[in-house]
Amino acid sequence: MPHSPPPHRPPVGGKDSAARDGDSARLASLGYQQELRRSLNILGNISMGFAVVSPVVALYAVSMIGTMIAGPAWIWALPVVLAGQCLVVNVYSELTSQWPLAGGPYQWGRRLIGPRFGWLSGWVWQFAVMFGNTTVAYLAAPWVFALIGVTPSPGAMVAVSMAIVLLCALVNAYGINLLKWFVSAGIAGEAIASVLVGLSLLLFFRKHPFSLFTHTFGAEALSGGSVPLALLTVLAVAGWAFIGFDACVSTAEETKDAGRQVPRAMWWALLSVGAVVILNAVAVALAYPHTATAVAGKDVDPVTTAVVTSFGSWSDKPFVVVVLVSFLACAMASQGGAARGLYSLARDGVFPFSRQVRKVNKQQAPIGGLIASTLVSGVALLLGLNATAIGSLIAFGTAATFVPFFLVSAAALIARLRGTWVPGGHIRQGRRGTVLNVLAVAWTGFEVTNVAWPRAVLAPPGAPWYQIWAAPLGVAVVLGVGTLYLMARRPQDKILAGVGPGAGPADAADAEDAGGDPQLRPQAPARP
Repeated sequence: MPHSPPPHRPPVGGKDSAARDGDSARLASLGYQQELRRSLNILGNISMGFAVVSPVVALYAVSMIGTMIAGPAWIWALPVVLAGQCLVVNVYSELTSQWPLAGGPYQWGRRLIGPRFGWLSGWVWQFAVMFGNTTVAYLAAPWVFALIGVTPSPGAMVAVSMAIVLLCALVNAYGINLLKWFVSAGIAGEAIASVLVGLSLLLFFRKHPFSLFTHTFGAEALSGGSVPLALLTVLAVAGWAFIGFDACVSTAEETKDAGRQVPRAMWWALLSVGAVVILNAVAVALAYPHTATAVAGKDVDPVTTAVVTSFGSWSDKPFVVVVLVSFLACAMASQGGAARGLYSLARDGVFPFSRQVRKVNKQQAPIGGLIASTLVSGVALLLGLNATAIGSLIAFGTAATFVPFFLVSAAALIARLRGTWVPGGHIRQGRRGTVLNVLAVAWTGFEVTNVAWPRAVLAPPGAPWYQIWAAPLGVAVVLGVGTLYLMARRPQDKILAGVGPGAGPADAADAEDAGGDPQLRPQAPARP
């Protein structure tokens, strides 16, 4: 007689299959079915966050401007901003541990405060990311021309930027596995090159003592001669270097054991990038031959200058390749995050053209969100035909990125103090979490104001007033349009009425477990 298999025998497919089943069950308990391919391990998830934060992209975004504003002393802004962003990651970790869903600001905001707040948070976050994609593609284009030794015209810049956006869309359309391969290959090269270059500059090509970082070389003259004002400005500039770790959240529904692994991935992505950025910023400053030249703004690319003068002219093209690959990996991961955020909103039926935007293709990629984000980013690239217009867009994008950080942190704190949310995931910090949440709200509130503050010093000479005010004006426009849509179309009603699958039974269970607000309890079952 044949023997029956032992009751403890693992299911076919082993632990990975069991883990996927558990993730799918958790997703179903939150009101959604598994539509995206869940194939990322923790390293794959880290790679998404690492690529978007990107040490090379971050260094190029801040080093020249920071040096012009505060001289070598600008370096001290980096650890301060990194510490502040760690407070944000701490809040995000508690939230994604409990609700590991794509479109974090929307999903968390509506559960913590309510549908209106959540929808508006998601709306602002989406446009910040989509315009951020435009910025990355536009800033990547000059490196294409540097590689072939051609001086671009504005039209050529826009054309190459468009090609980059379309290339990133194509890679994303073939699913998370191909995206993971491209991004992982890119950041592997970037990380190795960044660490090797940084250590080499620091150990073998140092031209200045470490006391260099106690000097400003008179850079504070741009801030009316005030060193404190100059340092306040570089805190805003340095803030651009440590954003994008939330890309780990965007791929939560494609990550195995997401409730545990995504919080870890965010920490690894932010801290590893932070360490590499600080290492390279210090190394470049100490290896740069003529500091006064960089402070005076006479060198538009001090990073490349430091590398080429140290290693020799042969290093010029290889370094350009490393930078270009870094920008491409950043653009691919960022565009993927934008697509998944749109998918998260559209599957609840609360975004314009939701039926089309929520579509998933045969590769289990959010093709509708990808097409929509590509169209928005591509249309915005047309502003590159006018330097003032694209400058205004870049200024808005950097400011708008911090707004969702503030809104999410504030929502978590309000829900804690109301007693309507007690963290129920794997990460539960109790009173310590509340204290850190208070600090996160204080930090993000300060940085939103600081980054959005209109400063002529951060705009090109002779820039029109609207470019100087682009950050607050852009945020006001996006919030205003979102509020009008909220009033006219009332997307929050679909969530309250249970039309969106995200208003499934789990919201009621989560609300009851945490003492939640009864208005979040849905009235209809989740879609099977």
